[in-house]
Amino acid sequence: MAVAPSVSYSITVRLEVPSRGRAVSELTHAVEQAGGAVTALDVPLRNRDDLSMAYTPGVARVSLAIADNPDDVRRLTVKRNSVAVVTDGSAVLGLGNVGPYAAMPVMEGKAALFKRFAGIDAWPVCLDTQDTDEIVRTVQIIAPAFGGINLEDIGAPRCFEVEQRLRELLDIPVFHDDQHGTAIVVLAALTNALRVVGKKLASVRITMAGAGAAGTAVLKLLLASGAGDVVVCDDKGAVHTGRPGLTDSLRWVAEHTNHDGYEGELAGAVRGADVFIGVSAPNILTGADVAAMAQDSIVFALANPDPEVDPDAAGEHAAVVATGRSDYPNQINNVLAFPGVFRGLLDAQSRTVNDDMLVAAARALAGVVSPAELSPHYIIPSVFHPDVASAVAASVRDAAGGKPSAHGR
Repeated sequence: MAVAPSVSYSITVRLEVPSRGRAVSELTHAVEQAGGAVTALDVPLRNRDDLSMAYTPGVARVSLAIADNPDDVRRLTVKRNSVAVVTDGSAVLGLGNVGPYAAMPVMEGKAALFKRFAGIDAWPVCLDTQDTDEIVRTVQIIAPAFGGINLEDIGAPRCFEVEQRLRELLDIPVFHDDQHGTAIVVLAALTNALRVVGKKLASVRITMAGAGAAGTAVLKLLLASGAGDVVVCDDKGAVHTGRPGLTDSLRWVAEHTNHDGYEGELAGAVRGADVFIGVSAPNILTGADVAAMAQDSIVFALANPDPEVDPDAAGEHAAVVATGRSDYPNQINNVLAFPGVFRGLLDAQSRTVNDDMLVAAARALAGVVSPAELSPHYIIPSVFHPDVASAVAASVRDAAGGKPSAHGR
């Protein structure tokens, strides 16, 4: 049966500074007050013939083809290039539990980044519930319209259960960017930082601050990549198996780290460590703490906007310093990962995402920085580097066993 070509839609992000009777003096304010996402046609609807092809009766043949072979939905509809950016508004940026309405601008911004860096049509989905069962069920019943689910700004520990259950239920990849996007970029940056100082991941001692969503994901990817000596601290000190009141996620951390059973505070755990990775709270370390680390130490202070330790103070003692800020070298930014990751997943028509794909993405991202470019102040490429999204996409697609599609970049 001949199938009429489907009309393709895309999301267009239009940034417009609204007139509110007051001057906007800074570009950042203009962007923050920008308009959001709108739909646009990729082909014109000029006359009755176009309409009959785009809608009835032509579209009925597409529907029948999909009814006969449901897998054709990825080829014949927007599903092939669409991602839902789903939040419950419970952990938005560093703002906390601001709810679905206040989360909307962040999700719109995420949609803009998907489109700009990977050509993906991403749709903000802000849910007016923070009940785990309701979130899971809602995403489950809207999933047929999308080729992937990007969970965003959902607080821990709820985010772990939501992601796990959705991965079990859905036949499309589910990726919590606050966890895995951060983990990919941290692993990529650490890979290159270790090259700068001439150390190996398997032999260094790593201290982490933060055992929430991002910290746990970073830890798991580091362990999957060969890290063997890690101590994780939270606001109660080191996580260890003898500590009372451990949650399920903290018990997992305790069972897979801190093999010597250290029970003290963060400053003690940092002493003598080769690497510090912070995904926690501002100003919890000093320059003196960094000075007590091993020679040629590496400090990733990623709390934003105020890092765990002042970057200038850390830089007086550490060989390599990275932050989450754009006004210092070596910015650890999730936009380096998620557009390319989803581009690769969509191109491969992957039904899942796993650690092998995440590690492949990190290795590809690290590889964008050439040996000639690598330095203490350049361990991770700019988000505007032209090869970032394509390199990450190709690595994820290959790890997923897929081939390039017409929508790849």
